[in-house]
Amino acid sequence: MTKMRTVDAAIAILEKEGATEAFGLPGAAINPFYSAMRAHGGIRHTLARHVEGASHMADGYSRAADGNIGICVGTSGPAGTDMITGLYAAWADSVPILCITGQAPVAKLHKEDFQAVDIETIAKPVTKMAMTILEPAQVPGAFQKAFQLMRSGRPGPVLLDLPIDVQMAEIEFDIDTYEPLPAEKPKASRKQAEKALDMLTAAERPLIVAGGGIINAGASAQLVELAELLNVPVIPTLMGWGTIPDNHRLMAGMAGLQTSHRYGNENMLASDFVIGIGNRWANRHTGGLDTYTKGRKFVHIDIEPTQIGRVFAPDLGITSDAGAALEILLEVAKERKAAGKLPDYSGWAGECAERKGKLQRKTHFENVPIKPQRVYEEMNKAFGEDTTYVSTIGLSQIAGAQLLHVFGPRRWINAGQAGPLGWTAPAALGVVRGKPDETVVALSGDYDFQFMIEELAVGAQFQLPYIHVVVNNSYLGLIRQSQRGFEMDYHVSLAFENVNSPEMNGYGVDHVKVAEGLGCKAVRVENPEDLSAAFDKARALMAEYKVPVIVEVILERVTNISMGTELDNVNEFEGLAETAADAPTALVALQG
Repeated sequence: MTKMRTVDAAIAILEKEGATEAFGLPGAAINPFYSAMRAHGGIRHTLARHVEGASHMADGYSRAADGNIGICVGTSGPAGTDMITGLYAAWADSVPILCITGQAPVAKLHKEDFQAVDIETIAKPVTKMAMTILEPAQVPGAFQKAFQLMRSGRPGPVLLDLPIDVQMAEIEFDIDTYEPLPAEKPKASRKQAEKALDMLTAAERPLIVAGGGIINAGASAQLVELAELLNVPVIPTLMGWGTIPDNHRLMAGMAGLQTSHRYGNENMLASDFVIGIGNRWANRHTGGLDTYTKGRKFVHIDIEPTQIGRVFAPDLGITSDAGAALEILLEVAKERKAAGKLPDYSGWAGECAERKGKLQRKTHFENVPIKPQRVYEEMNKAFGEDTTYVSTIGLSQIAGAQLLHVFGPRRWINAGQAGPLGWTAPAALGVVRGKPDETVVALSGDYDFQFMIEELAVGAQFQLPYIHVVVNNSYLGLIRQSQRGFEMDYHVSLAFENVNSPEMNGYGVDHVKVAEGLGCKAVRVENPEDLSAAFDKARALMAEYKVPVIVEVILERVTNISMGTELDNVNEFEGLAETAADAPTALVALQG
């Protein structure tokens, strides 16, 4: 056996586990870990400007590709507490990230030492495991267990807290005999698959609800194969968007109160059976449960057994990894197809497709200031099917999900359940690390963009190019819209006369100057006819300078985006598409 510091053993384990992308900030209590990274050389580290930003970068990296696990590193005390929002965002969306913090010496943990905080207790509610490692010899086992937990069952984050004396201690360790622990993932049985298909084929108008668990399982191709085999339409959730390409004939739209398509809600309401795979029946997807469940039967397949029945009781619940469930469902469905025992759902699929061609929202507005719908229309024109979008919260994200197009898994990356403002920019940088040489386009409102704007400097320093579309109405738009019910517009305006940038005309912060000051490139657009040229210029600047490029679009101050309280009660504030010219980038040309 070889004698080495625990931190040197930890770095060797990270490499063997395949986790070699780190984001963080050094500090006195974590410097031994950094010295091990430097000595080893196999871990690429990106220096963030804020530890919360580092945690979101790790999150974005993990979401970018199958099997990725991003690492966030910080010192003791506030570095750990800064990570909590990042841990929450990852935990809420079932994303594995590994957070590593420094800590005061073991003997001083109870003495109110400088920057000594009980981060284990603070982090436990938003992690699969949080542990302050008090014995040096436990370090290899703690890292081994952390990776097993992150990969087993419903994925999620882990925090490991390393007192500085534990980091410096020497232990006997042989990386050649270290082996990752097997991930534990439940699998649906053949009997369960047969029962689920019995229920589906007994229905007249079945749907598949495809959740983010399918993306986590890397099983989007199997989902599409099953849908095509059965000829059954698919409703992806927001986290499952991209499991089936938007232009697929069986993509029946997203359902919900906000991030939904008109045809998606209508198709959902017209169904009589739903099989949900890898989804959690989020409230903004379902709306009121009476409306959502009335007149239809449900099968729910999820990797986490306590998730089944959490929101409502399905007619059949199956605990299974989404990929394993799809494999056995395909096996049984193929046998029934060969035996001529599958119903013909072409009429039902045709009805769903017909709604897709009729129920569309208008995007082609020529107003100045610009209406946000036009921005997404131009984005659809400017960016191809290989584009990965990154967004988090607000009217920008809601309208983007209603109007943009996504053509594959992990091409819509969104902090769905937590929705922390400021997540978008650092997460996009992590996505760029995970998808080098691919087109990454972030989408933010002005307030989301102003949170953690300092992280743009990270993109400039480390040459992490992407395009960041900032739709600026100088408002907390989503909160302003929700305040309508209280008949107020209170502390939600970000407008002021900028004495240094009078050209902002009362819109406040000059995002172009800020972005340029942080080492990035930026263009501002005030006329909808200039959007196409601005996106072309952004691509050229990104290619030339290898830095983030901001496209700031000055919007009209107030636009209310479609949303409601029930699937059958979504308020359409704007005029709907009446001709094909009203929605020129719709996937199906508007039909009369």
